[in-house]
Amino acid sequence: MIHLEQVTMRYGAVTALDRASFHLERGEIVGLLGPNGAGKTTTMRIITTYLTPVAGVVQVGSTDALSDPLAVRRRVGYLPEVAPLYPDMQVCSYLGFVARAREVTDPSRVDWVVEACGLEGVYLKHIRELSRGYRQRVGLAQALVHDPDVLILDEPTAGLDPHQVRVIRDLVRSLAGRKTILLSTHVLGEAESVVDRAIVIHRGRIVADGKLEELEQQARTAERVRVRLDGPPAEVDEALTSLAGVRIVRTASGGEGPALIVEAAAGTGVQDAVGQLALERGWRVRELSEQRYTLEQTFVALTRGREERS
Repeated sequence: MIHLEQVTMRYGAVTALDRASFHLERGEIVGLLGPNGAGKTTTMRIITTYLTPVAGVVQVGSTDALSDPLAVRRRVGYLPEVAPLYPDMQVCSYLGFVARAREVTDPSRVDWVVEACGLEGVYLKHIRELSRGYRQRVGLAQALVHDPDVLILDEPTAGLDPHQVRVIRDLVRSLAGRKTILLSTHVLGEAESVVDRAIVIHRGRIVADGKLEELEQQARTAERVRVRLDGPPAEVDEALTSLAGVRIVRTASGGEGPALIVEAAAGTGVQDAVGQLALERGWRVRELSEQRYTLEQTFVALTRGREERS
């Protein structure tokens, strides 16, 4: 549904996007992750035809974005980081204006986006009177009003409070399977709760692309397990430290009581080794669980090599 191949964008001497390539299937919700300045907004502006790259192929569906940008705009709904609103207009007037500009012929479509985005209570208010959260909802409504195939959301929850974040997040999730959604964020916890696949961009280059579990495996440089064993503490600590590949054993709190975190080299199979050790020593296993990488840890691991090579 969205296809980029070897796309490059420069601002003068600065390369904002360097030979970026990725593909989104119909109905996917994909996160575009990276720190500020990584190239996320540039990528989205190219897909929505607000910018023209200096090289590469950009397609939305079967339409070439460079040769027929108007056809692409008809298929795309775009919420930029700063929503394109007119403060002196009422919400009802603004959405009506956008619907007419988008050549929407079904009057019930405006009613649908008002309900979907939770705007009933502010429908007759001027946009300047709205909180940031409601302004963001109006921005999302304008991106949806023409029922686009593709939705491009640039930092859709930036600056919102936790309740407002949850509302926007739930709405995005409700569109899964019906819309192809590219969601940009540098708040990694937000992406983890919405997307199954992520594209990681760093200094204008795509450094990783895959399901979150795949990216975690790609980023792993160590295995970590959380352990609680019924055995003499000093003996347990010494035995765990002696296991092949183990780098460190440290105390951790939380869960159902004090535990140990055992970290070993990737590929060691430390979880099985700890279980076998407990069986041989006759220690009761109260807890033995793999400690997965968070998305933030995954992102740091994936980009660390780039930092070191630059």
